[in-house]
This record gives sequence, structure tokens and C-alpha cells, in this order.
Amino acid sequence: MTNKPETRAQTIVLVEDEQDMANEIKGELEGRGYLVRRASIAEAADAARAGDAAMMIMDRIVFGEDSLVTLEVLRNEGVKVPVLVISALASVDEKVKGLKAGGDDYLTKPFAFVELAARVESMLRRLDDLRTTKLRVGDLEMDLIEKTVYRGDAKVDLLPREFRLLEYFLRHPGRVVTRAMLLQDVWQYHFSLETNVVDVHISNLRKKIDTKGTPSLIVNIRGAGFMLNANA
Repeated sequence: MTNKPETRAQTIVLVEDEQDMANEIKGELEGRGYLVRRASIAEAADAARAGDAAMMIMDRIVFGEDSLVTLEVLRNEGVKVPVLVISALASVDEKVKGLKAGGDDYLTKPFAFVELAARVESMLRRLDDLRTTKLRVGDLEMDLIEKTVYRGDAKVDLLPREFRLLEYFLRHPGRVVTRAMLLQDVWQYHFSLETNVVDVHISNLRKKIDTKGTPSLIVNIRGAGFMLNANA
């Protein structure tokens, strides 16, 4: 039995003019618990503007019309609904064009329908992550809207970088996090860098979030990196 994905998605709007392809996609996704509604490019745009779509799957060329034109218009209007572009146009240039127009992902035909479903689930999980306003592990809670952190009833004052660092750990509890991952995702260093900046910030963070007499929430994993101990 296929489990229903852990997502608050209600409706996926599908723009696809090939009947057999549309039926296959609809069957695969509805079998996983999603609602799939076929639409023309114009209907899909209206649904996106009205907030009636959790995400959209858009074929590039629909009845001779390039759906990227409408996608670009939506993005310029500030419509942020996630969009998976599917297309037989498989060159790197075409993929880049699709992503630059506002596609969140680009899948080339022919594809396995289980791969399409996996990409849909991944996109909707990311959307759920963005919608999350509070992160919590044990008695440590972070409010992403108020930008506050509490350990139990005690407020923890963090510097902006410390806040982003702790947020990263709270989004990956119980998982090993390497220094390279932190440098790239928290510091935005997309190149090799010999520095102890991560260790210094983690040391400072521990002093602020740890409770005297209890194990540290952020533990060292020898030869690998660090981990937020979800069971501490």
C-alpha cells in the first residue's frame, strides 16, 4: 500500500495536452493521495493567482503555446506557487530557460512516473518547511516570525548568525551536519575555506543554549561534524 505523503497539499494543477500522459500523471499522483486537476495554461494561471493550487505541473509546449511565457508573467506578478516544468526539450539551454522563467524544477520526457511523484513530494515538503513558523526540539523552541528562542521558560538572546546556525540544526535534528554544509548553507561560502569560524560560533551557541549540569544539545561527531541531539 502506498502511504499518503506528509503534506498539506490539496490540489495539484496539471497543464498537459497529451491525454495518455495526463492520465498517467493523474493516476500516479492521485494514488498517493493528491487531488489533480487538469487545466489549460490560462486556467492554471487563474488558479495560481487565486491561491487554489498547492503546486502546478506545466508541460512546456501545450497546443503549440510555450507555457513559460505565462509562468514568467506569474512570477513578475509575485505569484510564488511551486511549478514543476515537464518537457521533451531536454538540452541544458532549455532546462536553464525553464528555471530562469520561474520553474522550481524541470523534468525531461520521457520520465518514470515514480520519479515525477518523488519530485512533487520533495517540492511540497520544501513548501511545508517554508510555512513552518516554529521549530522545536525538546524544551528548545525557535519562533521564526518573532525571531525568538526559548530554552524552557528562559529566553535565549542570539546574534543573527547564531540564530541562523541554530535554525539549521533545528531543521536537521539527529542528523550529522558537516562544517562544509554549515559554511555553504549558513555562511554562503560556496568554495573551500580553511577556517575555524564554525567551531567558534558553535562554542558560543552552546554557552547560550545549554543548561548547566545537562549534556550539550549540539554534540561533536568525531571525524564528521556536529549533531543536534534530539534526545538530550
